[in-house]
Amino acid sequence: MIDFYFWPTPNGYKIALFLEETGLQHTVKTVDIAKGEQFAPAYLAISPNNKMPAIVDRAPADGGEPISVFESGAILLYLAGKTGCFIPADPRTRMDCIEWLFWQMAGLGPMTGQYGHFFVYAPEKIPYAMERYKNEAERLLGVLNVRLRAREFIAGDEYTVADMACYPWIDPYKKAPLDLAPFPEVRRWHAAIAQRPATRRAYERGRALERGGEMSEEERKILFGQRARE
Repeated sequence: MIDFYFWPTPNGYKIALFLEETGLQHTVKTVDIAKGEQFAPAYLAISPNNKMPAIVDRAPADGGEPISVFESGAILLYLAGKTGCFIPADPRTRMDCIEWLFWQMAGLGPMTGQYGHFFVYAPEKIPYAMERYKNEAERLLGVLNVRLRAREFIAGDEYTVADMACYPWIDPYKKAPLDLAPFPEVRRWHAAIAQRPATRRAYERGRALERGGEMSEEERKILFGQRARE
């Protein structure tokens, strides 16, 4: 049994996609990040960086004590190793998959996240930051577009954890949509994943938790006003 600590963010959806695809038995434990639940001591014991998602595997392969995992890329690799699913067996293709998983973690996620912050959440418009992160988000979409030429999925013909990692970070901000017209391969790939039954189930789960309306000042402080803690 997996305890899955979830909130409907792009990083949270990565793990929801994997669990829905595999049917791995799990229990969803919501972590409302706007209320600051990610700072609860019990959660910090699992995810010391106070970010979501995280998991606790209560039935690890070695039969020992539960294993907790934080960071979405590490969780995907852990679950792929546990199940033998969605990571190629061929060593070269496997390395391709891992490279692009790390590409998402180091580039697509952080840069698109900063794009979203300065276009959607920042209390003041900063033209330099907006242009900088829009250009970088589009550059990364271009990199992915080239990668997907003559490939059905990122690592080849198989749907893998690399696709699950990248998919939720493609144009995730409804209030600041990116122009995907210049990236036909990304659009083709994204549409194919969107049609998967597991993808639909994962996003239905998240929509049930989404809130409408503007972010309050208190929520803004919780999400963006944190400083170093002892």
